[in-house]
Amino acid sequence: MSRTLMIALTAAFAAPVAAAPAFTGKAPASAQQCLALKNARIADTQITKAEWSADGEVAGDRMSALTGGRGRAVQAGAHCIVEGEIGARTGIDSKPYGTKFQLRLPAAWNRKFLFQGGGGVNGFVGPALGSIPIRASSATPALTRGYAVVSMDGGHPTPTPDFGGDPEARLDFAYRSTGKVTAVAKSLIRQMYRAEPQHSYFMGCSNGGREAMIAAQRYPQEFDGVIAANPGFRLSRAAVAEVWDTHQFMKIAPKNADGHQILANALTQADLDKVSQAVLRRCDAKDGLKDGVINAWESCDFQPEMAGLSKAKTAALKAVFDGAKNSRGGQIYSGWYYDSGINAKGWRDWKLGDSQTAEPNARNVTLGAGSLKWYFMTPPVPDFDLSRFDFDTDTPKTDATGKINDATDTDMSAFKNNGGKFIIITGISDPVFSAKDQRDWFRAMQRDTPDAASFSRMFMVPGMTHCGGGQAFDDFDPLTALENWHDHGTAPERILAKGKAFPGRSMPLCAYPKTATFTGGNPELAESFVCR
Repeated sequence: MSRTLMIALTAAFAAPVAAAPAFTGKAPASAQQCLALKNARIADTQITKAEWSADGEVAGDRMSALTGGRGRAVQAGAHCIVEGEIGARTGIDSKPYGTKFQLRLPAAWNRKFLFQGGGGVNGFVGPALGSIPIRASSATPALTRGYAVVSMDGGHPTPTPDFGGDPEARLDFAYRSTGKVTAVAKSLIRQMYRAEPQHSYFMGCSNGGREAMIAAQRYPQEFDGVIAANPGFRLSRAAVAEVWDTHQFMKIAPKNADGHQILANALTQADLDKVSQAVLRRCDAKDGLKDGVINAWESCDFQPEMAGLSKAKTAALKAVFDGAKNSRGGQIYSGWYYDSGINAKGWRDWKLGDSQTAEPNARNVTLGAGSLKWYFMTPPVPDFDLSRFDFDTDTPKTDATGKINDATDTDMSAFKNNGGKFIIITGISDPVFSAKDQRDWFRAMQRDTPDAASFSRMFMVPGMTHCGGGQAFDDFDPLTALENWHDHGTAPERILAKGKAFPGRSMPLCAYPKTATFTGGNPELAESFVCR
């Protein structure tokens, strides 16, 4: 445990707390209790807002493309909104820093606490709603269920990577802000309800999924349930892979009338459609049913030559899907699974974008390039020309940040021994964090953590891109699965899923290594599939 977290926890627990009332299902709270939190005294923390929301409306998440959060407003029931900042300071770069947070405390509390993960490079405080961080999910958000929910900005005020110029801000983004906000949120919960949370969960997608894994690995005594969706758990190397992908596609990117290469046109939509259809032709029926879903994704033996693209485009596609390598052929970042979601908008948004100018808008460039130069490379090199990135000599410059940032621990005994339950969800067609890398980490964790099956499950979603989208059954509810595991001892072996890509249909998502296999009956219904 870090010294900063120890100080925060000591101060938080020092606050006087009345004896907890007998718990009868919901812990009630009032506007008066809420407003009193404006005067809460917690070390190194300033409370800037304590306001009662009688109508319970929560605004949509403006950053949902990065967080997977709900993009529209939600009526969540009466609740208290507390906002504040921990550790306000001026950095060595003369910029203001501190960890801002938002905590929402429902009028009828269910004695549970949820930490909501962020996205991108953070730098914003999303509405603390606790929606399932898969954009298509229609499941009830945590706040509406009665959870106390907190969100934060990761220790810097803008969604830009230049915080990497300050060493303290690097540590806050990597893991320290999670510990700080957890301590402060739990203190405010105790002061509001005069009771402790019975369960503390962390749930996020993308960087928020990485934060969820960090919560389990670095703060195993603070959380007893984690849902990590499409987690960027090896972000330092994924950032290098983004540059690798761009290099490969720029080799074949055609020029416009002004003589500028256009990244978006390296593969046209027609090209991606051809690849998707060819993958389906090769692998769709391997799960027992030809239905547009590749449940047997591990046995898919598609090769890019099967798509009928030009020789140059085939070579570029193969180089990308084989994963980033150094000049000796050593693997820098994992390869990728071929899947039907390659022609989805979410895949193009990350790898290629749609800009027809010399300025690419692929997220691999707009997000990845700045993050690599400012944060992942040590020291920061903001003027680095990534078109000249040397995968032999420049890749090791990300190692120092990787040691504090990446959630790669494979012995999770401390979390398990504290009663923790761990659920990972990943889209097979995620274009920024490889599902193959996630699969390999999960296998290593099962090997290195005794009795891993007693506390961990992984669900892979065929066709799904980053935090939802694609030709996928991407409407599902892992939070209820986690609740049933903790409250009733029912480990999730399958999660019912639906999706706009397949109207009227349902499908089980199966706990790895099992996959949904058709056994007969109506192929539109989940009960016609078993996990085997």
